[in-house]
Order: sequence, then C-alpha cells, then structure tokens
Amino acid sequence: MQLGLVGLGKMGFNMRERLREHGHEVIGYDPRPEVTDTPSLAGLAESLTAPRVVWVMVPSGKITRDTVTGLADVLEPGDLVIDGGNSRFTDDKPNAELLDAKGIGYIDAGVSGGVWGLKNGYGLMVGGQDEHVDRAMPIFDALRPEGERADGFVHAGPVGAGHYSKMVHNGIEYGLMQAYAEGYEILEAEELVQDVQGVLRAWSKGTVVRSWLLDLLVEALAQDPEFSEISGYTEDSGEGRWTVEEAIRHAVPAPVISAALFARFASRQEDSPAMKAVSALRNQFGGHAVKKADADETLRAPAPKNTE
Repeated sequence: MQLGLVGLGKMGFNMRERLREHGHEVIGYDPRPEVTDTPSLAGLAESLTAPRVVWVMVPSGKITRDTVTGLADVLEPGDLVIDGGNSRFTDDKPNAELLDAKGIGYIDAGVSGGVWGLKNGYGLMVGGQDEHVDRAMPIFDALRPEGERADGFVHAGPVGAGHYSKMVHNGIEYGLMQAYAEGYEILEAEELVQDVQGVLRAWSKGTVVRSWLLDLLVEALAQDPEFSEISGYTEDSGEGRWTVEEAIRHAVPAPVISAALFARFASRQEDSPAMKAVSALRNQFGGHAVKKADADETLRAPAPKNTE
C-alpha cells in the first residue's frame, strides 16, 4: 500500500522504516531536507496516487491543525488523512469537518510505542468511520505488534475515540511511572537494601508488578546507577492534564493520576530521586530529552537494544 507520511521526527522516522520493512511504499515529508522525500505538502500530494492516504505525525496543537489545513488545500475528494500525533480529542471533530467539506476522510489514531516501536511495533487506538478504518488496515497491521489483529489495535469508536483512548492511556502511564519512581526512592533511602537495582530486576520477572516500564527503569539504572547525569525536572506533554480534566468533567475520582501530574509540577521546584527516575523513564521509552543535572545541556534516548 502507498502512504504519505508528514513528520519524520523520533516516531515518524521509525514508522516510515517499519512500514517499508513490511513492503509498503512510504513517501515522507518533513521540513528538514536531510530526512524528507519531497520538498513540500504539495509535492507530497503530487507524489501519491489518488485516492491518497496521508498520515500526520507532528506535534499536537497548532502545528497539527495547520498541517491538516494545508492538506485540505492540496488533497482531493476520496483521499484520507490520519492524525497519529498526540492531539487533544477535541481537535478531531473540527479537523474531520474541515476535511469532510472537501470530500476527504479523517481518522484519529492514538499511537503508543515510543522509540522502541520500530522493532516491537506500536499500540494503536483509532477513531473514525468503518470504511475509512478498513481502508487503512494494511497500514495499521504493519505498525501494530506481530500477532492477531486484536492485539495492539482497536477501532475504539467514531472520530475522537482514538485520541481520547490514548489520552487516558497516557494518564495511566503517569501514575505507573510515579509509583515505580516512589518505590525506587524508598528502596534507596533504606540502608538495609544494598542492591536496589537487583531488587527492581527481581521484580521484573514473575511478580505482579512486572511490566515494560519496570524493565526500562532497570535499564535506565544500569546506564546511570545514581541518575547523576540528569535532573529531576520532568515535563508533562498535555495528556495527563487532559485526563484529569476529563475525570473532573465526568465526576470520576482519579486520585492517582492527579497526584502523578502534580508530582511533575513539584519536580520543577526541587530535585528528588523519584522525579529523576520518572525523567529517566520518559527518556527510555519515548526518547524525550532530559536535562543534565549540572547544565542546560540535554541528553537523548539511547538506541533501542536487540533483546532477543
């Protein structure tokens, strides 16, 4: 299948490679000349055979909205746009209406997998009309982890459902990371425990708290045992805030996710071992830049290891 891909950053670049490895023709556009396959959105549209499918993988907010508007100007009736970024679900209906006025379809796709998705595949949560989702299934099948279609993929509902599901996913992620980080700090504080890394490594097999995030925490400690290379300053990319706002709107108690969000705010006021652990985890799974402890310099995520 042929696909246009707008945005070749940390995830978009790897998605292009994974899709090509699965036999799809991917033509990517990015403002950076060293990674782009075409010089402009108009050039991307001209390079694709109608009816076109274009996947947008750029930062949420104005950049995504401007990109969708730009695509509306260069695409044609019968084409399909997929927003795979971390857009707020409230942006999806206006995007879909803008494109629908020109006869162009729209899917919102929540994507999880970070910098490891090239090798491991991506978890996909999509929203849109059945015929649009069916049309894009070869792309979704190539991106999701290997196995049955139900594993790593869901058509969650109409437009907006995909990004809503990903928003809640990321809110849960906040809580999980905070719990692991606090456990790490408690272990570090107790002199009886002489091998904190070993304890966490032991938890990663056979216990009820084992998870990929725990594996990544073990990996982060192996690379920087004292987290001496980074500060505890931890950003939030928006989804945690939005999840808390939705919990309030629906009167759903969400004390863990809320506390995890506020803990990130606290990290910007004073360093702590727990927030260093959260910062290291974000760097491990998502390639998010982290601040060095003694300078404004940032560190990037390491290349994924082959763990087979």
